[in-house]
Amino acid sequence: MDNINQQLSIPEKAQEDSNSFELVRVWIAKKNQYSTIRTGVWDDPAAWGIFLADLAYHIVNSYEPKNESEKTAILQRIKLAFNLELDVPTDEPQGENL
Repeated sequence: MDNINQQLSIPEKAQEDSNSFELVRVWIAKKNQYSTIRTGVWDDPAAWGIFLADLAYHIVNSYEPKNESEKTAILQRIKLAFNLELDVPTDEPQGENL
């Protein structure tokens, strides 16, 4: 993690699309997580669930699994931690909505 203090790059497809926009920004600071969220994008909160599921699959792929079994195992770990955090939060979310 040589560039840990730098902002992440904007995806090429987002740069090419004049209608693209940033949806969520998350930072780790002072051992806590801080976020900025663009609200009002979707009327149905279920759309955020789809977004989170898509994000989970991007995270799975970032681990470069060698086969479907590894993909499944990584996703199961994510789902387990996600559901535990929803049921018994370890902290209070901090951030702002735009």
